[in-house]
Amino acid sequence: MQMVKNSFIVLMVAWLSIVVLMPKQEFYYKLEEALAKQEIKLNEEKIDEGFFSLSLKQVTVYYKGIPVATIEEINLCTLLFYSSIEFNSLHMDDSLKTMVPQDTKKALLLHSILSPLEVSVDASGSFGSMTGTIDLGERKVHLDFNESKNIEMLKPQLKKDEKGWTYETSF
Repeated sequence: MQMVKNSFIVLMVAWLSIVVLMPKQEFYYKLEEALAKQEIKLNEEKIDEGFFSLSLKQVTVYYKGIPVATIEEINLCTLLFYSSIEFNSLHMDDSLKTMVPQDTKKALLLHSILSPLEVSVDASGSFGSMTGTIDLGERKVHLDFNESKNIEMLKPQLKKDEKGWTYETSF
């Protein structure tokens, strides 16, 4: 019993030190490099690093050099077996208001090692609320608009079913 207890303590200390000492800003810079290949650039005003997270303040998103969105705050958190990205106050550029909802209060992307090829999505904003999944294995996105309001610009891409409006695409 003593050996099991000592092994568990060693594993917990090793996991905690890896998570706390991991270079979170380097992970963010690798994400920026991956986005740059798609011609997406993030310009943040301030980066704060915590024990388990990285917080970006006042982020402007550029696509092909054109500012398309501003995000008040992005929180990236990883515990190695569970990761999350939270967007607060996402505002799309006025020129895109005919194609996408302009304001998103909060969006949350979750990834767990229990389902490594799936990312869950929850968001709320001027469009109501939305939940969904991104299947990385099959390269499909499925979003359900639960409380839909002000989604007229999205209706050509949405399907109506018994639960409400859904959006499906592959990438």
